[in-house]
Amino acid sequence: MLTALDAPTEALDKFEQPFVAKIREHGWFDTAVSEDAEGPGFSYSTGIWVTAGQPEIIMFGLQKIAHDVLWSLFRDAVAGVALPLGQRTDQVFGNTAAYVFPVTKRLYPHHLGWSRWFYAGDDFPCVQIVWPDPGGAFPWETGFNPAFLNSQIDLTDRGWLASLAN
Repeated sequence: MLTALDAPTEALDKFEQPFVAKIREHGWFDTAVSEDAEGPGFSYSTGIWVTAGQPEIIMFGLQKIAHDVLWSLFRDAVAGVALPLGQRTDQVFGNTAAYVFPVTKRLYPHHLGWSRWFYAGDDFPCVQIVWPDPGGAFPWETGFNPAFLNSQIDLTDRGWLASLAN
């Protein structure tokens, strides 16, 4: 698989060079996007797929801890630990459950710009980490706090509820 890692440094611009340098140094890079009028802030990885053979990861909100969570998940990926898809898991956060869902490729252009550039297209997998409200309810569950309804965007193909593993 060809990636931006294969490009000579002189072929990269002043923004691409440090991005690729971080992936060469650490094996991955975290892009943080601030909240704006179009939606909530989010963070996503680039490099996990090429380095560890595990999907890239995107997570909305939680900007203060997102980088540390992604670092931990990167280390797990390098160790061969895969995240369970569509199942409640304690592998993501130390103190609360999460769900992990595949991201539909039709939404890659809206959220994964640097990863798409790095991989020269959409030929890489990505998963979304979904977290609960402070009461422990997930967006598709009864009792989910409506104050958090716009904190995470559903990036699955058929919706979170339809994506739950049976």
